[in-house]
Amino acid sequence: MKGLRVIPIAAVVMMALGRDAFCGTMAPTQSRPMPSIPPAVLLPSDAAATEGTVRFLEQRVKKDPEEFIALNKLARLYLQRVRETGDVTYLNLASRAVHASLATLPAEQNTGGLAAKAQVEYASHDFVAARDHARLLTELEPGKGYPFQILGDALLELGEYDEAKAAFQKMEQLGGIQALTRVAAEQRTSRLAALRGDPDTAGRSLAKALTLALAMPVPPRETVAWCRWQLGEVEFSIGDYPAAERHDRDALTTFPDYFRAVASLGHVRAARGDLSGAIQQYERAVHILPDPAFVAALGDLYHLAGREKDAVAQYALVEQIGRLASAGGSLYNRQLALFYADHDMKPVEAYTAALKEYAMRRDIYGADALGWTALKAGKIAAAQTAIQDALRLGTRDARLHYHAGMIALAAGNRDEARRHLRKALTISPNFDPLGARNVKAALESLGGEK
Repeated sequence: MKGLRVIPIAAVVMMALGRDAFCGTMAPTQSRPMPSIPPAVLLPSDAAATEGTVRFLEQRVKKDPEEFIALNKLARLYLQRVRETGDVTYLNLASRAVHASLATLPAEQNTGGLAAKAQVEYASHDFVAARDHARLLTELEPGKGYPFQILGDALLELGEYDEAKAAFQKMEQLGGIQALTRVAAEQRTSRLAALRGDPDTAGRSLAKALTLALAMPVPPRETVAWCRWQLGEVEFSIGDYPAAERHDRDALTTFPDYFRAVASLGHVRAARGDLSGAIQQYERAVHILPDPAFVAALGDLYHLAGREKDAVAQYALVEQIGRLASAGGSLYNRQLALFYADHDMKPVEAYTAALKEYAMRRDIYGADALGWTALKAGKIAAAQTAIQDALRLGTRDARLHYHAGMIALAAGNRDEARRHLRKALTISPNFDPLGARNVKAALESLGGEK
């Protein structure tokens, strides 16, 4: 396959032995204090009860297709299943239920249908439509907090960060002291803090959200698992891989086979040099949910293990999934563009896709995708402009600095390239099996890290 990197056998052996094959040092041990959180326990699944409710509501709708209240409830339950499983089949079912509801009764008299529609659009990555419908919802329900939560989430994905923060503050103000509102507020405080380069605040807010969720009479299993998984992502982002693994395991104790934590545990094991363990985890993740990011990561691990035929098969599957999904919307457009750029494939197609998306969705990761694909397409000036936009919040993300360093190197800015590449390894030395190796090689080409 074009652009497939050849990895020396020595590098694979070092990974198999648990050594750091990427930067020559072990991941740093973090000494900063973190708030204590309750130990993980298995939380019961309500899947059977939910399925029963879904079947009951589907029968009601079958008998009376204009039963908009049942349709709205169905949409919410389908969206819950999307969060729990990642299965887009439920997203399509939610979309159909919402359209039927709003066809029966318009949004002005059917705010439940409008809210579900905005949430479906958000889950489908149609963030502009989600934002616009959420704004309409705030006008129709001005004294309630939930419309501002939907609005803030959409604004965050569109890169309108100050407006998102204001929406979340309004959500918290109007939502009162309800437990789920407080959990949601802490989750979003964490996200904003992480984007602005403050992992400590991000971790503390997640710990608060987790504690609040666990204190509820019936702790919501997916919410608890999500918080534990996100705590792991925060620790991974600063290179504390043992802590990240603990949180991922806690998430899986809470919610066995939670697809996000299964894949993240594979990511952690790769960072810690356990190649076979990483492969096992990603194989499990792909079996649960063939998300393109999981499939691509598994392909990279096969490549590192010398299993080239298996790697090529996974890469082909990424394209197949991405194209099938793109035919019905924009769910995986960014993932596919980044996959092409990461593997030196179809540079013009990748750049065109990233540029099209960035015209509508101007968040920092959209800017990063645009800069990275522009580099691979030979558009150095465009890459430099985009990556500066990606770095504008001061986000502590090793991948952003990896991309910035490679763009600076291509532009001939050796000092800037060295600074960003070193920072990538300082933040999270083994952030990506192939990316971290490329960072080290680029630093060596610049005369090393000294």
